[in-house]
Amino acid sequence: MTDTESRGPLHGLTVLDLSRVRAGPHAVRQLADWGARCIKIEAPRTAAFGDGLGDDRNGPDFQNLHRNKLSLTLDLKQPKGKEILLKLAETADVLVENFRPKVKTRLGIGYETLRAINPRLVYASISGFGQTGPYADRPGFDQIAQGMGGLMSVTGFPGQGPVRAGIPVADLSAGLYCALGIMIALFERATTGKGQWVQTSLLQAQISMLDFQAVRWLMKRERPAQAGNDHPTIIPTGTFRCKDGYLNIGTSGQDIFDRLCRTIEAPELARNPAFATSVARSRNRTLLNASISGKLAEKTVSHWVELLNAAGVPAGPVLSIDQVFDDPQVQHLGMAKPVEHKTLGHIDLLGQGLELSDHVFAIRQGSPEAGEHSEAILREIGYDDAAIGELRSAGVI
Repeated sequence: MTDTESRGPLHGLTVLDLSRVRAGPHAVRQLADWGARCIKIEAPRTAAFGDGLGDDRNGPDFQNLHRNKLSLTLDLKQPKGKEILLKLAETADVLVENFRPKVKTRLGIGYETLRAINPRLVYASISGFGQTGPYADRPGFDQIAQGMGGLMSVTGFPGQGPVRAGIPVADLSAGLYCALGIMIALFERATTGKGQWVQTSLLQAQISMLDFQAVRWLMKRERPAQAGNDHPTIIPTGTFRCKDGYLNIGTSGQDIFDRLCRTIEAPELARNPAFATSVARSRNRTLLNASISGKLAEKTVSHWVELLNAAGVPAGPVLSIDQVFDDPQVQHLGMAKPVEHKTLGHIDLLGQGLELSDHVFAIRQGSPEAGEHSEAILREIGYDDAAIGELRSAGVI
């Protein structure tokens, strides 16, 4: 790997990470992974401490979210702590925070304050429900946003009641939207010379991720319902029991449906008027799915995966997480990335969801210890050993 590749395409950007829990740290991790210098600012243990992920800094969640970052402990409730943050903000490119709107105003670190110090700063905020409006000061939590954002109403099987998704969709989506907004603002800054305020929320992100389900309502006033493992509108698409496990099949359009029927040796399904059109197949999905399941149950998942894909019918196994990382295509994509951690030794963390032709992605360093880089960062902005000692004695760092 060349020096340019190891530094990453975002080398030269400085990001101040004041966020906690998941959405904000997830956003900053996207920037850190591609080479930005990201300083995680966290409270000293003498102040109110915690990242919202429990106390285990060596746990998988913390390690994955805070890799490739530096750590500066700072008590922002103390004037000298706030003074240090404002000094760092003078030259930073990005600041990410997820305080409730009133909290950052009370601390004196809101957008208007920092913009006056550094007009080039891209200030990014993630909240539960937005910076303004009737719910602005409510605490945000992923599952609350999943429920209020409609996802739980369309997840799960008909009649079973609301079901949360198996991952924190609202948190992760808000983090990705935040990172996207930051890059858009930085791109415009290259022309205007000015930063701006990037805002997203768990609720906005979750509703945006509803995608076609939301637009079904907005355009046609169709209220989507739970469909289990079936696709809401494209049938047959879903999971089918085979001899040794479950198979996912996706059919979109008449041609693929015809190929499916031929491949599973059930041409009579394609000729049946009850399944002749996509609307008919959706209306008669229970009967159609049962007919297909009867054929698939005779052979193994791997048999059908090979046969169906060769015929141009999208199909794949339903894998557990351990099976995912044993899959040859997943291993080829390098989705498990190694890193040497100073305490834990060799560990594997989750790879990135994209590739760049000129930059080979690698995790440069594991997550930092609390305040591991405090002294080095403070020296960079003019604090000598005596001043740093005073700050430490006062519990500022």
